[in-house]
Amino acid sequence: MGVPYRLGTKRTVSGNSPQGVGIMKILTLNTHSLQEDNYQQKLDWFVEGILKEQPDIIAMQEVNQTANAELMEMELLEGQYPVPGCMKIRKDNHAAVVANRLRQAGIACYWAWLPIKLGYGKYDEGVAILSLGRPIRCVDKFPISKVNDYHNWRTRAVLGVQVEGFDDWFYSVHMGWWDDAEEPFLDQWKTLNVCLTTRSLYSAVWLMGDFNAPALVRGQSYDTIAASGWYDTYHTARIKGPGFTVPGIIDGWRERLGAVDAKGMRLDHIWCSKNRKVTSSEVLFNGTHYPIVSDHFGVMVTVKE
Repeated sequence: MGVPYRLGTKRTVSGNSPQGVGIMKILTLNTHSLQEDNYQQKLDWFVEGILKEQPDIIAMQEVNQTANAELMEMELLEGQYPVPGCMKIRKDNHAAVVANRLRQAGIACYWAWLPIKLGYGKYDEGVAILSLGRPIRCVDKFPISKVNDYHNWRTRAVLGVQVEGFDDWFYSVHMGWWDDAEEPFLDQWKTLNVCLTTRSLYSAVWLMGDFNAPALVRGQSYDTIAASGWYDTYHTARIKGPGFTVPGIIDGWRERLGAVDAKGMRLDHIWCSKNRKVTSSEVLFNGTHYPIVSDHFGVMVTVKE
């Protein structure tokens, strides 16, 4: 057991702590993972960005592994919090690979991965959360879609973690589309919101991820979340830019472009159940602040306590 530490402190493998007390950084990114062209180069860029920014919590979506790849060696699973019912981790599991790269660089990285569905017929795909410096204390997972079939691409679930020394809950979220006839966003949101109602009474809850909720489209997904009492950290942030997390046409939106601006959408969000002091909301891995590593850009907020 290490010495106690508070919000915003970082513990490296060597015990060093470069970041001051009272500041928290949290990052979300739909990574697209192994589906990305030039994956190894983009992996390098992603890890380099994390090493420079050192967010406390990283939520990732579309985190995959090749379903028939060899299993990862046990010694490379250091820092993993096994999610109940989780399948075995394979050598190219994106969350495990990122965590190992960070550990090799001297960062104490703890992580959890939840497989949700078979993607593109060959990937075990799900969501993950990484914690830099604080071991994961407990996890939460539950489905938000009506369909719960691993071979159905519409299957959705969320993963949450609590980390040592901190009461807040952090969830990695990947929602469906507003107008999906079989799995509409509204039904998934109602399930998610109800499941977290009690938890949010006692702790701050952070929802981080790809909500497929364009912020400029009124009366649909984005407005539904806001009307439920959640705070959009982009709006509460004192410093922010344009906020676009998708630059143009990506999978799932090609047939929906009549309703949104294809030049840029803010689909990825960090919501909080409480009105925390957010000093900044930044878009990362967008070609300006670090190279592009996915078909989405990342969102990082800095919170002051």
